[in-house]
Amino acid sequence: MLREHRGDGHIAALVGARIGGTEAHVLSALEQGIHPPESFGRIHHLPKERLTAVMDGMRERGLIDIDGHFTDAGRATRQRIETLTDELATPPYDALSPAEIDELITNLEPITATLVATGSR
Repeated sequence: MLREHRGDGHIAALVGARIGGTEAHVLSALEQGIHPPESFGRIHHLPKERLTAVMDGMRERGLIDIDGHFTDAGRATRQRIETLTDELATPPYDALSPAEIDELITNLEPITATLVATGSR
């Protein structure tokens, strides 16, 4: 539930920044160092015309440069989205006591270890 709550906040932050779904994947690809971002596994299968239109729109908005790399404005937009996502995810944790937070962490550690062992980030 906490993950879903965070995801909902992330979508709200993206919408507030006027970032669409494909654009969000482009920003994510660039954040991960994937270049060209169109090669990112979540969008590489989309029609070339669609990817071109998305990239052109992001260039027009000053989020990426002519070569498809982050601009300062693009990097700042990505950071604002992540910061707002973190802020929106906080309230459920504020409702937990210190003991409940410790219990949550203890219960999640084996899941985290399994995910990390399989290469998840």
